[in-house]
Amino acid sequence: MIGMTLILKKINQLIVGLIFLYGIYIITHGHLTPGGCFAVGAVIAGAFFLLVLAYGSDILKLRKREEGSSVAESTGIFIFLVLAFTALIIVTRIFFTNYLPKGITGELISSGVIPLYNIAVGIEVAAALFNTFLALYL
Repeated sequence: MIGMTLILKKINQLIVGLIFLYGIYIITHGHLTPGGCFAVGAVIAGAFFLLVLAYGSDILKLRKREEGSSVAESTGIFIFLVLAFTALIIVTRIFFTNYLPKGITGELISSGVIPLYNIAVGIEVAAALFNTFLALYL
């Protein structure tokens, strides 16, 4: 598909930037609010949906339909497993435990390793939703 009209493309440029900023806000505050990592995955995937709908599927320059998002999905899962196994093998000998300083409750940097898990799950969810969208769209 070629994409939408020039007006929709320009509006899309403004909105997609705001959606990404909102996604960054959610991921940085995800440990303080419920559902941070899944919500950010859905928000970021929605921004990619808008890009593909406005500019067509060639905007991301994917060689195959799901190639780029499959790599991102695998990367998110890999980061999650590396964090979990780091605790098991190197730090505390307990799988999936917190091994970073906890900080003060309620502040942005207050939850040790949980924000890193949020980022990994957010990447995986965004890539999985976008992968599903591409499978249905193309």
